[in-house]
Amino acid sequence: MNKIEAIKLERDGLAVKDMIAQYTKSGWASIPEADIQRLKWYGLFLRTPTPGFFMIRVRIPGGKTGSYQLRALAAIAGTYGNGVLDLTTRQQIQLRQIKIEDVPAVFAKMEEVGLTSLQTGMDNVRNVMTCPVAGLSPDEVSDATPLVRAINEEILGNPAYSNLPRKFNVAVTGCPDNCVHMETQDLALVPAYRDDGHGRIVGYNLLAGGKLGSGGYRIATPLDIFVTEDEALAVSRAIIEIFRDHGSRENRTQARLAFLLEEWGEDRFREETETRLGKALSPAGIDARKAIEKSHIGIYRQTQPGMNYVGLKVLVGRITHDDLAKIAALAEKYGTGEVRISPAQALIITNVSDRKIGDLDREPLVKQFAYNPSPVYKGLVSCVGSDYCNLAVIETKGRAVETAKALEARLGSTLKPITMHWSGCPAACGNHLVADIGLLGKKAKVDGKVVDAVDIYVGGRSGPDPKLAVKIMEDVPCDRLPLVLEGLVPYHAREKMHRVRGGAKKLASSNQVPNATAA
Repeated sequence: MNKIEAIKLERDGLAVKDMIAQYTKSGWASIPEADIQRLKWYGLFLRTPTPGFFMIRVRIPGGKTGSYQLRALAAIAGTYGNGVLDLTTRQQIQLRQIKIEDVPAVFAKMEEVGLTSLQTGMDNVRNVMTCPVAGLSPDEVSDATPLVRAINEEILGNPAYSNLPRKFNVAVTGCPDNCVHMETQDLALVPAYRDDGHGRIVGYNLLAGGKLGSGGYRIATPLDIFVTEDEALAVSRAIIEIFRDHGSRENRTQARLAFLLEEWGEDRFREETETRLGKALSPAGIDARKAIEKSHIGIYRQTQPGMNYVGLKVLVGRITHDDLAKIAALAEKYGTGEVRISPAQALIITNVSDRKIGDLDREPLVKQFAYNPSPVYKGLVSCVGSDYCNLAVIETKGRAVETAKALEARLGSTLKPITMHWSGCPAACGNHLVADIGLLGKKAKVDGKVVDAVDIYVGGRSGPDPKLAVKIMEDVPCDRLPLVLEGLVPYHAREKMHRVRGGAKKLASSNQVPNATAA
């Protein structure tokens, strides 16, 4: 039995709530290791780079939030934290440097506005994702918001789902634009339709067993299952329970749903799902997704007449509490106060009328958080990095901005739309394996000195035609990265992948890029 399973056997993670009041009096240093792990069930993470301080990960289903909630989080960050907040690639917000003594007050203020950090860590169903403009986009096949809400309500605080073999990522979307990386999810419901002889039925095809992190990117397996809106919750529940009851609990690096699927195969997995439901399931319908990827950053028409949504890029997802409060104010002034969080690390102000768009465009904050950023800034995503995460090998957010700025200076107007994702470690929180260019942080030795470096991946993507990213270079020092990318970026287009590989190997063997090797 591994250490975490022993901890869970001794006491359920949800039970640690009773101990928080005690630890606020005795201090963070008094918390035993077992409860340090259990606190993650409540979204509390003690971070090695900041001893004595916790990160709080706030659960925001589908990334759908409101100005009053953002204003509360901004106030918490300014009062109890260090004033810095991060948008995650799972549509959540992380608060930084919170003391254990302040946790009860923070939780109370979050609860006042309907927010929680419950089950955002460890072996739980994590934040349920969907298209950030669900219910707004004229192109969507269906609005998955009610289903996201139903799944969240089913698992939140429910001991039946608080002891899984490992984390379980769920995403459900009716958006055809691949704005959520569905093939990376343990369970993904993608828009589809089928004809039952009486007309078209809209629903979802099921994919399962996708993952990043340990073992790399495994593309989720199509289960040859189509579900209607009415069936989706029950089928999702059955699949989570199959993982709970049959997933491996021995080696945590091989405990995700992907490994159970590899062991069983799709046919057995489907049969077990049908057995739990007590009925046969329809075979997969026609995938309704397009080949393109759209981040919803920009100004777009909504389904609602005369209304628009405005996607503002938050560079690498980091924002100060003052700026977050100002964006909340903009959402109230020009919209209805609703804000959506995008996996592309953007904040989307919804329901802006035609007559107010011009005035919003003139706001100084809209220049800072642009709806029309340059191609490299628009697709730039980064994990937290080593300044706050003990797993990260290098600092990522600053490096990402610095590198993007250098590319802007070198390539300027010749840049084409591109996604460039940074992950500070193999946990892949920056989703580097599904980007046009993915950068994985590591250490490398240059002239006898250990320096920050990256491995470079290209061509990763999700969608109806998903592709595994290809590692083409290793041990590229970060301070030489702009030079390497200057030669690589112009050839990033997916249809030119053979040229990317050849060009990268040529660069790696040249004297221009010392210590960079072609994979």
